[in-house]
Amino acid sequence: MAIRELDRITINPGVCLGQPTIRGMRITVEFVLKLLASQLSVPEILESYPELEEEDIRQVLNLNYDGSSVVALDTKL
Repeated sequence: MAIRELDRITINPGVCLGQPTIRGMRITVEFVLKLLASQLSVPEILESYPELEEEDIRQVLNLNYDGSSVVALDTKL
């Protein structure tokens, strides 16, 4: 499987201090990861944050984010 492009993960120095965000919104990758780590399901997250889409969460799950850099993972969800 080819590494999928992370076209929904954006980095803009003017948004959230340059942290990776979802489609330029003020929802950071780190925040979505914390929601997932707190045992919220994808449907629960989408219900609570209707501006997010399932593909946004899929791309967050398909990356390696160590707090300073973003690298796509070659994984199947």
